[in-house]
Amino acid sequence: MKNKETKKHYIRKILLALLAMAIMVGCIFSHFGGFGTGQCADTSEFAKYAHGISEISVPAQARVVALGEATHGNAEFQQLKLDVFKVMVEKYGVRAFALEGDYGGCEAVNRYIHGGEGTAQEAVAAIGFPIYRTEQMEQLVSWMRDYNATASEEDQLCFYGFDMQRYEHNYKYLLDAAREFGLDTKDLEQIWDGEKDGFSDTSKPDENAKIIEVVKQELMQLNDSLTTKAVHHADVLLQNISVGKVINDAAAGNALRDKFMADNVCWILEQEQTRGKERIFVSAHNGHIQRFNNYGTTGKGTGNLLADKFGEEYFAIGTDFHKARVNLPKGKDRKRSIHTFYSYDPLAKASKKCGYEMSWLDFSTIPEDSPLKQQIAGYIWMGSVGEGYSPLMAVLPMAYRIWGSPTEIYDGLILVSNAHPTVIR
Repeated sequence: MKNKETKKHYIRKILLALLAMAIMVGCIFSHFGGFGTGQCADTSEFAKYAHGISEISVPAQARVVALGEATHGNAEFQQLKLDVFKVMVEKYGVRAFALEGDYGGCEAVNRYIHGGEGTAQEAVAAIGFPIYRTEQMEQLVSWMRDYNATASEEDQLCFYGFDMQRYEHNYKYLLDAAREFGLDTKDLEQIWDGEKDGFSDTSKPDENAKIIEVVKQELMQLNDSLTTKAVHHADVLLQNISVGKVINDAAAGNALRDKFMADNVCWILEQEQTRGKERIFVSAHNGHIQRFNNYGTTGKGTGNLLADKFGEEYFAIGTDFHKARVNLPKGKDRKRSIHTFYSYDPLAKASKKCGYEMSWLDFSTIPEDSPLKQQIAGYIWMGSVGEGYSPLMAVLPMAYRIWGSPTEIYDGLILVSNAHPTVIR
């Protein structure tokens, strides 16, 4: 009898312990963005201040307008590149589109939209990243080409890249320019392996950099405006080499990449100013355009650096989703598949409940006494999916969410209710 009571006592203790653990886990998940879709912002207040994408407005002083994307693998976020860029072109005199893509690859796109040979599909493929080989990106490039076909010379649209993770086109265009200006290209040719389309010896980054630096200096001494782009191709190659040297330190590598991207955005703005244009449009992942984002002691993110430099002249438009089925690569073979995520964002949930497929929320229009103001000024969970899938995302939702104050990191948000996966060409 005593043994039976003892067993019952132990069973009760185990059940109570399990219950306590379940409550604790539930509290943790609730705090860190649990399973499910989270709370919903006040829908009546949300409806007062939400607008359509065509109604996006930016301050008169904005010089760099940045659009983020909560994921790289959703069609809606890629479509927004064109939709928002059209608004910037038609209402704000923007004539430059700058992408989180290789500068050299994007120069291939730029040549195409100015009447170059090939197709839109071939042009976006030159950027190098699979995420851009989509119908939506082809539509953007085709629209820019059609626009240029009837625009005056001073009104032409330009396509830039501000990343440095790819370097094939940068090398090709640098070599072409060096030959065109009659420079000795023997050393430059020797550091390149045409068959693998890369540096002949990646174990000698300093030697490769010295040769590129020599060519860069020779081009600069020509003091010819036509060498400006060639010099920048050299700069981006040097940036690529510098980032590659710290590849084993993820935080330092990410911070250095973001610093270079911020530098390149500033260079693009300078190029546009020489054309008489005072404003540019920038597109990248949310993590790169946020007004506040740093890598601890190693450095700040691109948006953070741009916000520091330009202050209120930098305008950051973030994006988020309620539900997203995202096209992502996983494993060593990088095979792509579709995965479903929920952001836990009360604003995105309110947007969906209000019946919006997409909505634009300008934080500056929301008064201080609105309950919605408290929501956007406080800290919430928002979706953030990069270019890769981990099984951890399925069991720990916080693995694909960020914890932050919307007004601290963005000037406004575009909210997508149901984001569909991209189709990679």
